[in-house]
Amino acid sequence: MIYILFFILIFAAELAYFRLADHFNIIDKPNQRSSHTSITLRGGGIVFYIGVLLYFALEGFQYPWFYMGLTLLSIISFADDIRPQSSKLRLIVHFMAMALMFYQWGLLEMPWYNSVIALVICTGILNAYNFMDGINGLTGGYSLVVIGALCYINSVQLNFVDNGFIYTFIIALLVFNFFNFRKKARCFAGDIGAMSAAFIIVFLLGFLIFKTRDFSYIVLLAVYGVDRALTVIHRLILHENIFEAHRKHLFQLMANELKMPQLLVSSIYGLLQGFIAVGLILAGSFAYLYLIIVIFVLSIVYIVLMKKYYCLHQMSSKTEV
Repeated sequence: MIYILFFILIFAAELAYFRLADHFNIIDKPNQRSSHTSITLRGGGIVFYIGVLLYFALEGFQYPWFYMGLTLLSIISFADDIRPQSSKLRLIVHFMAMALMFYQWGLLEMPWYNSVIALVICTGILNAYNFMDGINGLTGGYSLVVIGALCYINSVQLNFVDNGFIYTFIIALLVFNFFNFRKKARCFAGDIGAMSAAFIIVFLLGFLIFKTRDFSYIVLLAVYGVDRALTVIHRLILHENIFEAHRKHLFQLMANELKMPQLLVSSIYGLLQGFIAVGLILAGSFAYLYLIIVIFVLSIVYIVLMKKYYCLHQMSSKTEV
């Protein structure tokens, strides 16, 4: 019954936000990074934070340090959705948020180098999630697959976090996907949606890894990770500024140059990550070997497709100029 109430409240909050965003002109205009052509409301992913807030308030104030970190991250991300913020300010707030999450994990009680390694990995995941948010259904659909895998692991294999937390986030994702996973999206996640979704998933994944001491669970983010990492390497080879907006990710190539429907591209990414998650569950004691194989195969697929179709991006870029 409580989750029906959560669904109603989160759905109502999303509708209320639409009115607010429309009134204050919080919109997403197409830019060099975008794969869309029309102006759409930005920040619909605010319901991810609202969902966690409901859980936090109604389920006994669990994970307070994580919640404080998520709040800081959501505030600066939403401010950036409204008006671009200083990169230094955003970086400082991101580090503060992650420090609070590390404290919730108990990581700060371990040797200092563990925190440094975690900081590098978590920063990479947060940025990957933010940069990969570019077409309808991708952030919401992919996140739903990842959290579904974590829900199965938590319910069937190893309980590492309160199930209610995961269920509430799933509800928020379903509400967001209702408005975003469609041919003409009603809203986009915005920085607040992409960053908060990434922060929540990193928190859960980190909890699982620290409890099991098994880093192979990172394969649950393999599709995003390989696309983002190899795109950065590709841009470095091209001597480009990796912090500037671009449309060189594989999913952007598929949606823009190959003219594949955006929802099809999002579905491919989600289903592929889903198959990989099932493989991890079946891999058992061969999980690390499985992780290596998955990264290798995804990298080969990325390289082959880029070699074959990147010329189309170059041609379209010359046409735009």
